[in-house]
Amino acid sequence: MKLVVSASLLALAIASPAQAQVQAGDVLVRARAIVVSPTEKAGTVKPGFPTGSVSVSDSVAPEVDFTYMWTDHIGTELILATTKHDIRGTGSIAALGDVADTWVLPPTLTVQYHFAPKAKIRPYVGAGVNYTIFYSSDASRSLENAIGKTDVKLKDSFGYALQAGVDVDLTKRVFLNLDVKYIDIDTRARLTTGGAVNRVNVSLDPIVPSIGLGMRF
Repeated sequence: MKLVVSASLLALAIASPAQAQVQAGDVLVRARAIVVSPTEKAGTVKPGFPTGSVSVSDSVAPEVDFTYMWTDHIGTELILATTKHDIRGTGSIAALGDVADTWVLPPTLTVQYHFAPKAKIRPYVGAGVNYTIFYSSDASRSLENAIGKTDVKLKDSFGYALQAGVDVDLTKRVFLNLDVKYIDIDTRARLTTGGAVNRVNVSLDPIVPSIGLGMRF
């Protein structure tokens, strides 16, 4: 009987009018913890290591985003975060372990559709564009011990982004947010060692799940 009553109360709470109804003109600010998990595909390191390649590590970081609601259902979200990733050798250069590291700044702008702006539980989907900047890229000690002092540069990337998420009201203004994104990121790493230049193409294409809190203004 208690279980039936509890389930009924939960159903009523979900179905009842929301305390924090989202509407045109609202600004939603979220602070989230994200995991950037590359699903990378990498080519070989040419011309010096034709049987060697690389993989890119996951990274955990804080993220802040801002959504402006143009209508009750349509909003635009700007996502800001930066993460650091290790680049590991694979194949014939796997014994080197990490060969480099880099910081990644991928500002992303999406257009969202919010399915139930007047509900306490508000799912949404979004699609947009991403511009990824790679900075402070460095060769590892193991790589430089093997081939000499090396300068590492990664080409910036422009691609698309997809997302899905849900906001769940906690108070009149504060809500829990769950979100997942797929971001199209393709880059070319250039390793310059004296007069020798090696290159490798990498499609990072990370999946980015996140959880956090938001506030409606």
